Amino acid sequence: MKKLILPLLAVFTLHSAARAQMESVTQEGEIGVSIGGAHYFGDLNTAAKVNRAKFAFGVFFRKQFGNYIAVRVGGQFAQLGYADKYYSDNEFQRRRNLSFNSNVWELALQGDFNFFKFVPGSYDQRFTPYVTIGASIFSYDPYAYLGGQKYFLRPLGTEGQGSAAYPDRKPYSSMAFAIPFGVGVKYSLNERINVGFEVLHRFTNTDYLDDVSTTYVGADKFPPLPDGTSTPGFLLQDRSYEVGEIIGIEGRQRGYAGQKDQFITAQFTISFNLTSYRCPTAKL
Repeated sequence: MKKLILPLLAVFTLHSAARAQMESVTQEGEIGVSIGGAHYFGDLNTAAKVNRAKFAFGVFFRKQFGNYIAVRVGGQFAQLGYADKYYSDNEFQRRRNLSFNSNVWELALQGDFNFFKFVPGSYDQRFTPYVTIGASIFSYDPYAYLGGQKYFLRPLGTEGQGSAAYPDRKPYSSMAFAIPFGVGVKYSLNERINVGFEVLHRFTNTDYLDDVSTTYVGADKFPPLPDGTSTPGFLLQDRSYEVGEIIGIEGRQRGYAGQKDQFITAQFTISFNLTSYRCPTAKL
């Protein structure tokens, strides 16, 4: 009997000690990085194609409240861009021949909701899909290349912004807001490290990520320089002359103001759990 009791007692003691040690470790949160691609949807990509992905990188801190809910603060850098001539199947858009690139810097606050109980380091609760939603503010500044030279489009007023002929068209801001909404999965490699994958879509409040929104204002709104040469604004507000007949007639549709621009990121994540140790209270 003693030969049976002693091993059982030893197993029980080790189990109790391990459980006490686990209960004394508190998950304070996790800090991580993400890397992947970003894509734009808007007036130059009306078909919502995913054929011009560019680089995206982020950092974040996530605070868990229980095993199902977390709050996240994150910073994001994403490159966006598109070109009518190279990526559109629409005949008008190919003739329109507009293009842009932009660097986006974003700060976001999100809530994450796990589908399964998530316990880092656990063998049977180390994986969960989740949904996330929040709010963000971001900066952007679209630019294009002409003759190998880079021009920022916002100061040029390509749709009459700031022109006396169009007093209702004010220069747009380089800051905007978005509602990020997405899904992801995460997996705990051990009690310290988690990996995951996330797709996050942003619904923005701007239609000028691409510098395109309403109608052409006419070439006469961009008078030549004193030496007679054309200004960058004149050459970039209507680039149809590069591929054929000029289509930038005043009042003709240049973009569609009825829908705001959007962008998406798809990224792999790695995060490191931050823990604190609390001495367990002895029970008498």
